[in-house]
Amino acid sequence: MEKATFAAGCFWGVEASFRKLTGVVDTRVGYIGGHVENPGYEAVCTGKTGHVEAIEIDYDPALMSYLDLVNHFWQCHNPTTLNRQGPDIGSQYRSVIFYHNAEQKEIAEQSKVAQAVNFSSEIVTDIVDASVFYLAEEYHQRYFEKQGKEGMCYIR
Repeated sequence: MEKATFAAGCFWGVEASFRKLTGVVDTRVGYIGGHVENPGYEAVCTGKTGHVEAIEIDYDPALMSYLDLVNHFWQCHNPTTLNRQGPDIGSQYRSVIFYHNAEQKEIAEQSKVAQAVNFSSEIVTDIVDASVFYLAEEYHQRYFEKQGKEGMCYIR
């Protein structure tokens, strides 16, 4: 198994979208990229912790490549809107690819350049080294499944 971490707006829809992909073995939603230890949802929502709502994915590279995951990331949100996805506004909703090794970094950077032609505005997605991932509260995990709803990302 390998790990991938993405932030693309509200983590509920992002998680639901990635869980449908063949090769994705498990997912978790949580907070990453900030400066406060063990942040909770209420603190992250203030935008003052520096964290984003994100999804951490365990995937089988024999069934799904990291590039395939990155390509899905580009399709399931609007990477040209700074600190916003759909109705969700704030730095906690910014677009970020968190890489776990040099190969992931290179793939993400090359993909961002290649994807630029598909958007009419500049891609504002950050590509940064993965830091500590703090698991979100249990009620956020697989939220749409628990609610009996389909769930989705904000498609551009």
